[in-house]
Amino acid sequence: MSMINYASREINCKVVYYGTGLGGKTTNLEYIYSRVDPETRGKMISLSTEADRTLFFDFLPIDLGAIRGFKTRFHLYTVPGQIHYNASRKLILKGVDGIIFVADSQAHRSEANIEAMHNLYENLESHGHDLSSIPFVIQYNKRDLDDLIPVPELRAQINPGGVPDFEAVATEGKGVFETLKAASKLVVKTLS
Repeated sequence: MSMINYASREINCKVVYYGTGLGGKTTNLEYIYSRVDPETRGKMISLSTEADRTLFFDFLPIDLGAIRGFKTRFHLYTVPGQIHYNASRKLILKGVDGIIFVADSQAHRSEANIEAMHNLYENLESHGHDLSSIPFVIQYNKRDLDDLIPVPELRAQINPGGVPDFEAVATEGKGVFETLKAASKLVVKTLS
C-alpha cells in the first residue's frame, strides 16, 4: 500500500519483481539502476543469503508527473528466486502496489514459471490480496536465447487473464523500461 510523505510531498509506491530463480529479476533492476539519473535514485541495497539475494532501490521518475501536487517515488524490489525462500518472498510482498512477473522464456523453465506464478497467488492470498486487484504486468525475458517457448504458449500458461505483457532481453535492456513504465502507469492510475 502506498505511503504518503507529506514533508517531501511524495507518494511512495512499492513494485515487486517476482518470478523464477535466474529468470532475470535482478538483471532488470540492475539495468534500471544503471540508467536512472543518480540525482533521482536512492542507493541499491542487496540483502544476500547463501544462494540468492534480494535487491532494492527507490527512484523518482520524471515523466509520470505529479498527483494532486505530490511526486511519485517508486521502490523497486526483487524476491529471492528459489521457492524455499518463501518466507522472504511473502514478506517482500507485504504492502505491494504493483507486481512485475519475470518469466524465463526457455522451454526447460516452463514448469518453474508455472510454479512461481502459483506461489505468487498463494503469497498474495496470505496477505488478503487477489492478483486481479493489484497492478500486474508480465515480462517474457531471455527472448534472445535458443529453445524458446513461443509467446502465445507462454500467454496460455501464465497469462490467461490477458494482463499487459512484454518480450524482453534484460541483459541488453530490451523491454526493461517498457515493462516498468506499464506497471508504473497502472500503479499511478490506482492512486488517481
